[in-house]
Amino acid sequence: MARPVGCQRVLLLRHGETDWNRDGRFQGQIDIPLNGRGRGQSTATAELLRETRIDRAYTSALARPRQTAEAVLKHHPGVPLATVRGLIEIGHGDWEGCLESDIAASWPELLARWRSQPHTVAMPGEGGETVQQVWDRSVKALGSIAAGLAPGEAALVVAHDAVNKTILCDLLGLTAADIWVVKQGNGGVTVIDYPEGVEGQPVIRCLNLTAHQGGVLDGTAAGAL
Repeated sequence: MARPVGCQRVLLLRHGETDWNRDGRFQGQIDIPLNGRGRGQSTATAELLRETRIDRAYTSALARPRQTAEAVLKHHPGVPLATVRGLIEIGHGDWEGCLESDIAASWPELLARWRSQPHTVAMPGEGGETVQQVWDRSVKALGSIAAGLAPGEAALVVAHDAVNKTILCDLLGLTAADIWVVKQGNGGVTVIDYPEGVEGQPVIRCLNLTAHQGGVLDGTAAGAL
């Protein structure tokens, strides 16, 4: 993954699979750890990035991205891992812990809107968020991380599906209505370079790289956010 000399880089990852990803259960901010497959995905990602420069690492406070980051950092001893509040997954409120079939039974109209117009949905119940709220905090978090990079440095950022989708939609000039057009597979890697410095236009060098998980096309769990 060659880059111009002095170019800052962010390696943006989605965490490995959990049992709830596999089952299609909405996990949101509930702290679900990686399952066996997720640990294997994290190991595969670690091997992919073994020789890639990493100077700093950031994750949310939840176990699934932290475990993924720790697997990668086994090949990068001494790199500090920091927790960033803005990187936590979307708060699904009353949907957290539910299967999609449960949600369809209790909130059919809201689920239909979530599928077709996600930017119009405020998740029901305590802690429920909108996509725009996630967008605002995740984009701010990435901006702060990038701003802290010296020329030539690279940061590992391991986060969640909705967080990564909003960051990428922002970089691609899309809107909160477009989050379903960006796929983020478990253990997938996106590379963001800053050839003009962190104040300039970033370049997405590759998006949702998952070939290291066993195939050219993403075959990871569809999963709920």
